[in-house]
This record gives sequence, C-alpha cells and structure tokens, in this order.
Amino acid sequence: MDGIQAAEQINALFKIPVVYITAYDDEDILQRAKITTPYGYITKPFNDKELHITIEMALYKSQMEAKIRMTEQRLAAVLRSVGDGVIASDKEGRVTFMNPTAEKLTGWKQEEAFGKKLTDVLNIKEENLEDLERHLVEKVITEGLIINLIEDRMLVAKDGTETPISDSAAPIRDDDGETPGTVLVFRDISDRKRMEEELQHGIDRLRKALGATVQSMASVVETRDPYTAGHQRRVADLGRAIATEMGLTAEQIDGIRTASTIHDIGKISVPAEILSKPTKLSGIEFSLIKVHCQSGYDILKEIDFPWPVARMVLEHHERMNGSGYPHGLSGDKLLIESRIIAVADVVEAMASHRPYRPGLGIDVALTEIEQNSGTLYDDTVVHSCLRLFREKGFHFAGA
Repeated sequence: MDGIQAAEQINALFKIPVVYITAYDDEDILQRAKITTPYGYITKPFNDKELHITIEMALYKSQMEAKIRMTEQRLAAVLRSVGDGVIASDKEGRVTFMNPTAEKLTGWKQEEAFGKKLTDVLNIKEENLEDLERHLVEKVITEGLIINLIEDRMLVAKDGTETPISDSAAPIRDDDGETPGTVLVFRDISDRKRMEEELQHGIDRLRKALGATVQSMASVVETRDPYTAGHQRRVADLGRAIATEMGLTAEQIDGIRTASTIHDIGKISVPAEILSKPTKLSGIEFSLIKVHCQSGYDILKEIDFPWPVARMVLEHHERMNGSGYPHGLSGDKLLIESRIIAVADVVEAMASHRPYRPGLGIDVALTEIEQNSGTLYDDTVVHSCLRLFREKGFHFAGA
C-alpha cells in the first residue's frame, strides 16, 4: 500500500482530513491523489509556514464539512420522519430524493426512482401529466411560487393501489436565489375522505329527519284547514322555482322550501270554524286569522333550523310598502326569502279554491302581482314569477 492508498483508507475509516506531502509532481500521481479528495497537496521541498497554513485550512474545511454533513443528516432524518410524502426533483423534473412515506405511497424505492421523471413516479389517475410538468416548470421553478397541484385526486402506486391525496409544490432556493429544483409534499387523505363521507351521511340523515318533521307539522295544519290542503306544498314548489330563477344559493332555496311548507302552521291557533267558514270573514274573524303569522313564529323560534325559518313565517304577509301584517315591515327590512314566499302565497291562494269563493285562476293572480309590483310585492320577485308562468311553462302540480 502506498501513501495515496493509505490516505484513502484513513479518510474512509476515520474521516480524518488528508494533506499530501510528496517529492513527486508528475501528472499521474496528481490525478490519483485528486480522486481521494485531499485537503491539500504540497510538493517538496516545503517550508514550515506553508505546511502550517495548509493544515489550518484543512482542519477548518474538515470542520465546516462535518457541520454540513450533520445538517444534511438532520434534515434527511426530519424528512424521513414526517408523515407526508416528500419528493425532491431537479430543474428537469427528475427525482433526486424520496422519503419513506413517498416510497410507501408510490411503491417506488428512492434508488430506483432516482433520476426518473417526477411524473413517472407520481402517477395521478385521470390527471394530465403534461399540465403537472408545466406547472412545476412555469409556476414553481420559473416564478418561484408555492402552489397546490392536486386536491382529492387518486395516486396510483406502482402495484396499482389507489390512494386519495392532496399535495403542494414549492421551489428549492439556493443562497444565490436560484431555483435548482422543486420539492413536492403530498399526503394520504383517506381518513379525511372517510370522515367527510361519514359526516355527510350524518347530515343527510338529519336532513331527512328534519324533512319528515316539517312534513308532519304541515300535515297538522292541513288537518285543521282541509280546504287549503296542498296549499303549503304548492307555495313551496313555486317559492323554490322563483328562488332558482333569481339565482339564490342552494342553502337559501332549501330554507325557502322548508319555511313555505309550514308557513301557515300558526293557523292551529285559529278556530277551525273560522278557517272553514264559507262566507266572507268579519273584521274580528280576520283579526284572528292575522294572528297566525305571530303564532307560527312563536312555535318555530326555538327550533334550531339552519335557515331563518321562523322569521320567514313571521314575514310572509308583510308588504313592501309596509301595509302588511303583523308588524308593518317594509322594503329591505324584509328578508328576500320572505318576499319570495309572500308572492308565491298570493299567487297560489288567488288561483285556488277557498271555502268562501271559487278559484280566481292563474291569470287573475298574475295580474294582481304585476299591478302591485314594487308597491306590495318585490319587483325582482314578481318579474321572476311572471317569467316562470308566461315564458317557462311553470304550473302547479295537479292543476
């Protein structure tokens, strides 16, 4: 074993920095020595100062490299320990690092994935891989942006196993501000998806239970007032159609459907003989009828609906100019949902039969809201209702 071989073994076994002092300065020896990455190379003759400086520099360089190695080892340990998958790639999008979680989710070992295209290793079901590569280059590397790439997509592992994931990509920046590559972090969201599905099933069950309860409440009203059987349901159908025509949210539409279905629940507090009286009501009798809005509100106000149902029931006989009841509210003080139910209620009531009169027909009902649009009824609601009947063929079920 010559000096170069001995130095190579010393460095490999003990990480001790090596400085060569040699009488040979030929090219072959220099090339052999370079392979062992020495910390210095001095040719004889030499002086003490030169040797001292070379040793000091070698020790300093060795210490700095040891610190860098320790930092790298700590970083690698952290990346190996995190629960998310981590894949690093170079500028060309080729894999340079994978942690154990990434190996597990993709089915690729780091050794076999090293140097392969990221999109070969991260196989996303039904994802345009060219778009994925373009985002990595244009957004992450070129512009230096942190972006979310995939949400709720399936990662297909090497063995065909599918796992729902979400992920994000960030640029790797060096000290000069350059971006030599990207780091992609992704996580298995199977548990989250399962919890979301269970939560949705629970919500669906609650909605069904709530719907059944609302229908039972509506049936109570119709038992007390058989002549208006189906009135609330038809008001709900028209109210929902108007809200959809106006572009209200799905939540608002659900609220209108629910409130409309029980908007007359307060009539259980009105004597049955008044509800079914075949002649015109007296002033006192009509005053008793008016109470049903407040009574309905009092019945519903303690129920924790996801919509302001009690308030819609309270306001469905209010009018835009303040001439309605029970509180004479007007304009923007009324919920838009209440204004929709008010129009639907008037149209259905006028078009249908009542104990004290035959049905007036849909044309008369539409004329009523058209003539009083902006005065008694909300202008936008009226126009939407007229469009439904005159242009889109809406009609009450069974009519």
